[in-house]
Amino acid sequence: MDKEYILFCDESDRSGRYYSDFYGGVLVGSSQYERVTRRLQDLKNDLNLGKEVKWSRVSEPYLGKYMQLMSAFFEEIRAGHIKMRVMFRQNARQPRELSVDQRDRGYFLLYYQFIKHAFGFPHMPAAAAGAKLRIYFDEFPDKPDHAAEFRQFILRLADQRELRDSALTIADEDVQEVRSHDHVLLQCMDVVLGSMSFRLNDKHLEIAPGKHRRGKRTIAKEKLYKHILGEIREWKSGFNIGQSTEVDGDITNRWSHPYRHWAFLPSAHRYDEGLTKRKGSLKRR
Repeated sequence: MDKEYILFCDESDRSGRYYSDFYGGVLVGSSQYERVTRRLQDLKNDLNLGKEVKWSRVSEPYLGKYMQLMSAFFEEIRAGHIKMRVMFRQNARQPRELSVDQRDRGYFLLYYQFIKHAFGFPHMPAAAAGAKLRIYFDEFPDKPDHAAEFRQFILRLADQRELRDSALTIADEDVQEVRSHDHVLLQCMDVVLGSMSFRLNDKHLEIAPGKHRRGKRTIAKEKLYKHILGEIREWKSGFNIGQSTEVDGDITNRWSHPYRHWAFLPSAHRYDEGLTKRKGSLKRR
């Protein structure tokens, strides 16, 4: 097991039609980081993807290149060299009893829950106990006071009861904001995160005003989403993107699974059926 892990984090679509507040993370051990990064960056260069790879830049001419990059990314995930987690909130499950301050800090409160729980750090093997964790966040919104408070909470994560047995260490200098332009793993994650929000919020059905059919970019994005889903289902057949991934009877899979989704559920909430979509549509596609 690695004695040092690097966690890249980003967020997307704070407000969607059916699902909001998408958070993503990619975790890689220090023994694999350079090799994986070099492989993906070299592939980007070979494909002539000179600009930053982003979901918003997916188009018909670049579809094949993005598919190749995503296939390489998921090969590394299925091989266990990197892990990815996606968290989102279903709009139909509306949080209750939130104060004005909690709503104002909601972005960071949800981010904290994602870091704390999504990767199953309490279930790390004993051989990984005491590992150093470096966390690199894509740039935060312009709320310096909230960001500084959030950073202090992250630094104190290792003292939480749930994580104490893992003996993770997080140093002050290892919690940083970075530019996704400089990190190919963040770029690949952006594409996956964007594809999930795209499908969960039915953006694949959108038709521009004054048009009678979907645009080429929308069709290309749907094809890329289906390609990504196929890559995920190479690992887990029937994977449902709209549900929290099961642990298959073994709680340690919260750590060991290479890829997982978490549909965040507020502890106090009300259910608004009017904000849902037709049941079963995600499972079939």
